[in-house]
Amino acid sequence: MGRTLTTLGFDADDTLWQNERFFRLTQDRFAELLLDHCPAGLDRGGLDARLLEAEKRNIGQYGYGVKGFTLSMIETAIEVTDSRVPASVIQELIVAGQMMLSYPIELLPHARRAVEALADSHRLVLITKGDLLDQERKLAQSGLGDLFDAVEIVSEKTPAVYHEIFTRCGDGAARGLMVGNSMRSDVVPMVEAGGWGIYVPHGQVWELEHAEAPVTAPRFREIHDLGALPALVEGIG
Repeated sequence: MGRTLTTLGFDADDTLWQNERFFRLTQDRFAELLLDHCPAGLDRGGLDARLLEAEKRNIGQYGYGVKGFTLSMIETAIEVTDSRVPASVIQELIVAGQMMLSYPIELLPHARRAVEALADSHRLVLITKGDLLDQERKLAQSGLGDLFDAVEIVSEKTPAVYHEIFTRCGDGAARGLMVGNSMRSDVVPMVEAGGWGIYVPHGQVWELEHAEAPVTAPRFREIHDLGALPALVEGIG
């Protein structure tokens, strides 16, 4: 009898390598630049909330990633200052966004070992959201690119998207597994598509990626880090 699992999907950002912390550092810089220009009564919490509102509005137009985040920072800066934000601040925000596109890739613990351990026995697919060029850059710099049989950069991760990818790249979602740090994007929709959703938490999670864990779903698992993934896959069969 063949394996139950034939195709394994991996999220990229904050699953294989560091990412969210760079957004947090840039958001700190955004607040540092803007607070002196904000109206009285708008504190750091209020400024963060306004930025998050802009990000929510803009996802449909700009998608996920650094470019959309940078444009949302600029839009928020203009809005909260009633268009009085100095051009020098806008320039600083652009520079901050550009810096995010040049940070070196730092693999998370056990990422390389887990991917290498599974590459010979399963088809591996990298499934990620974000800007195409930036994600391609990060994958190339990670040194993991040759281990994946396919790379899918998508605008959203939904049950339909997982069904299509795992059908095209594998033997359907029912014989697939998706591992990632986002309950909303990596785990819940994969479980809803009929596959295995494996949650591997990592530090802070962007507010828009929160979701309730499908704790009663028989194909949901949580692991402490990627070091536990090969044994979990072997146990599923």
